[in-house]
Amino acid sequence: MPTPRTHRGVAVATLGMVATLTLSACSSGQEAMKPGGDGAGKADGKISLTYLQKQGDQEYFVGEAAGAKAKAEELGIGLKVVNLGNDANKTISEVQSAIAQKTNGLIVVVPDPAVGPQLVQTAKNGRTALLTSDDQICTTGPDPSGCDRDALVPRIGFSGAQMGGEVGKRAAEEFKKADWNPAETRTVSAWKQDVTVCTDRVGAAKKAFKDGAGADVKNIDVATDNTPTGAQDKIAATVTANPGVKHWIVWGCNDENVQGGVTALENAGFKADDVVGVGLGAYLACKNWSSGKPSGMKAALFINGSDVGALAVQTMYDRLKNGKEFPKEAFASTKMIDASNWKASGVTCS
Repeated sequence: MPTPRTHRGVAVATLGMVATLTLSACSSGQEAMKPGGDGAGKADGKISLTYLQKQGDQEYFVGEAAGAKAKAEELGIGLKVVNLGNDANKTISEVQSAIAQKTNGLIVVVPDPAVGPQLVQTAKNGRTALLTSDDQICTTGPDPSGCDRDALVPRIGFSGAQMGGEVGKRAAEEFKKADWNPAETRTVSAWKQDVTVCTDRVGAAKKAFKDGAGADVKNIDVATDNTPTGAQDKIAATVTANPGVKHWIVWGCNDENVQGGVTALENAGFKADDVVGVGLGAYLACKNWSSGKPSGMKAALFINGSDVGALAVQTMYDRLKNGKEFPKEAFASTKMIDASNWKASGVTCS
């Protein structure tokens, strides 16, 4: 997500919300849990929240934390932000620490969705409200993609299907504009394949590209760790294994995957005119445009982490202060940008 990234607040009223659902008991006969997998009630006195983020030094999550802090200050509540890095084990230990420090609510971006059931149970044992942002977790198993919808923990973030659809649509437009021979072209879908939201984004991008391209272009799936260097290495190997390809189109779960792909292709000698990269995030894509030189990074979907952080804090506050149940999901808006309009969009380059 990144693993879907700026520092501005946003009016919560502008953000799309979907219907509220209540988590049901799992088939084992466990007691039914409220949304979030917790037994928490309304909070008395000043509210204190803990926001635990994977990869907290990435620009998107820096912006998310800033948006959360600004909203917490506006609401007059306490907020502690914890950087989990990529350490799944740290997730549980930090959650236990936060509960011991009497936090009223937990907002978590997990490094690994496999910790989901343990995280949910830990929050429930501590009678602490639980909400996720960005990535999904399941109450009953390690893989959200195989989880019943009613067992997914409520989430604040972006719509993977909508984001991926916009990326695939723009990639198709660039492909048709370039007028490349489909037989000499390949699309690369790069993502960390055990992250459900990434799979949603990539799947939607594939479909939208196929619908919009008007031609049959072979796709190559590339498993990465969602980092620029990881994607670069894997896509470089893919390029080497396909010496007859003259034109490449790259999309992925986040900007990191696409930036890594564009860099790999540049290092392999491909010119900007033979590469179409469509990022997701825009915080790395914009660096390609700042020099004014031609780039294979043709566009990127701008997602504002600040919006998600603010909405997550507002949603948790509404639950704890007013007893309002969590929505199953709540989504922030997105915008496609490129070299012609990125400065006016407000994106912050990392």
